[in-house]
Amino acid sequence: MADAFDLVVIGAGPGGYECAIKAAQLGLSVACVEKRDRLGGTCLNIGCIPSKALLHASELFADVTHAFPAMGIEVGAPKINLKQLLTFKDEAVDGNTKGVEFLFKKNKIEWVKGEGVIAAPGKVKVGERVLEAKNIVIATGSDVARLPGIEIDEKQIISSTGALTLSKVPERLLVIGGGVIGLELGSVWGRLGAKVTVVEFLDAILPGTDGEVVKNFTRILKKQGFEFKLGSKVTKVEKAKSGLKVSVEPAAGGETQVLETDVVLVAVGRVAYTQGLGLEAVGVKTDKRGRVEVDGSFKTNVDGIYAIGDVIAGPMLAHKAMEEGVALAERLAGHWGDVNYDVIPGVVYTSPEVASVGKTEEQLKAEGVEYNSGKFPFTANGRAKANKTTEGFVKILADKTTDRILGVHIIGVNAGELIQEAVVAMEFAGSSEDIARMCFAHPTLSEAVKEAALAVTGLPIHM
Repeated sequence: MADAFDLVVIGAGPGGYECAIKAAQLGLSVACVEKRDRLGGTCLNIGCIPSKALLHASELFADVTHAFPAMGIEVGAPKINLKQLLTFKDEAVDGNTKGVEFLFKKNKIEWVKGEGVIAAPGKVKVGERVLEAKNIVIATGSDVARLPGIEIDEKQIISSTGALTLSKVPERLLVIGGGVIGLELGSVWGRLGAKVTVVEFLDAILPGTDGEVVKNFTRILKKQGFEFKLGSKVTKVEKAKSGLKVSVEPAAGGETQVLETDVVLVAVGRVAYTQGLGLEAVGVKTDKRGRVEVDGSFKTNVDGIYAIGDVIAGPMLAHKAMEEGVALAERLAGHWGDVNYDVIPGVVYTSPEVASVGKTEEQLKAEGVEYNSGKFPFTANGRAKANKTTEGFVKILADKTTDRILGVHIIGVNAGELIQEAVVAMEFAGSSEDIARMCFAHPTLSEAVKEAALAVTGLPIHM
């Protein structure tokens, strides 16, 4: 016998579970189909949450080694208990996934365990069970992108998933891809003792990031021990008696160099996960990259079927998926819901962090937009100097005529927290003067944001 719901969400990642919760809060009957043993999708299980736990722990390990002695804290040479470190990571995952499960129960959302297939508009089949739905939301997220001819075994040749469960710290780690995931996980194992080499196809790391930030960030990572092979591609990975042999050549073609390493991390991006959903059978259109095509209301070309998150176009960010899930739920419940794609922040959780929102200088120049730029270094910030965390800066880009903030870029400690000040200002169409006239607590790192706003007009106080 079929079960009837107002909404069936396929996928319980950040976008899916927030969509389900918001819809239930607004009075809809909701079921969420998830094939994993735990809710939370990639983000909570094998992505954002476990990686941040390892980043935090490895940063503390590095602090004990490098920062503590200068503060007069003497604890001796630290040791890594990798088994306990991974347990710490698993506890973070467990706490977060159980939290989502609690919220499902609280909001009377039925978790239907298994793989969901859209059998027809308004029908989702999970095993032998058929769910009837007034509306169906595809929120199946993304999967690891793979390189032809390089087989991931999650032991020596690993994806981001395997990078969270290595049984020992490798002496040498080669990362294919200079994006967010590769740099974050590379920094984890680098801080724990691995020699990290990053091979990036493009001429710079972090594609799409403000050029000045990238230049400074690259310099900082090199100081931390990273080695970069930019404008290069990996053509082959071979297993040897001891470790791996990696063939690298210039991206444009040329002489091959063979690098030896112990572990290769393939971090060349992610792809929309749509296989097995029955999309072709019901006529749901996808683009050349396999993403589900939707309109401005997240609706596919088939009535009653919607899609959000990594499975549609746009940045593959958990918080982008969350906003889309909430906005769609509000629309389905008869309310207004919208996502401002111009004000979605991005963060690289390395040390220091890199955070940005809005346009880069390169984008503004390409679009012919006249702007003013204000920059303030953390070397001139009192709190940063006191804490000896002076790497980086805050940069604010504002329209030359209206002073409206067009983009903010931060590299430094807690950049991921500081960027939210810019998000709030930009969401309300704020100007650099608006930030410059606010009262900031002293001494705080956030004062660098105020000073950067003052610098837009060339009048910072502490420079």
